[in-house]
Amino acid sequence: MAVPTRHDTSPMNAHLNRPSFAHFRRCLYALVAATGLAVTAQAQVVSSPDLQRAQQAVQQARDADADQYAPDLLESARQRLIQAQAGAMSRSRGERREAEQLAREVAADADLARARSERAQAEAALRQRRAEIAALQQSLEEGAP
Repeated sequence: MAVPTRHDTSPMNAHLNRPSFAHFRRCLYALVAATGLAVTAQAQVVSSPDLQRAQQAVQQARDADADQYAPDLLESARQRLIQAQAGAMSRSRGERREAEQLAREVAADADLARARSERAQAEAALRQRRAEIAALQQSLEEGAP
């Protein structure tokens, strides 16, 4: 007597050709588990308030022209932000904690770069106003009898 196989088309072995519901259930469980893990990993990266704050601080520093007035500090903050983002995606809890600490440091550095940039811009505007005042005073003195 021959051993029945999945490709056996005889009516007695027809049940071997139909997929079982247990097979579908296993695939469904695997799909749900994979989706859950992917969503959880993404939520950990997105939901980190320290990382979001660091990203915002770097963007605000860029917007304040820190590239021009504090380029080294801003570049350091950018590089460390990339490290913090990579660490936030780690499976290791310790590395994620280090990434959160690094993100806080990045935010502080970016805030400092923004403040230095704003100060340099304010000083430049002040120098310009003083030069305008000096020119006006000189023109008044030259026009006085």
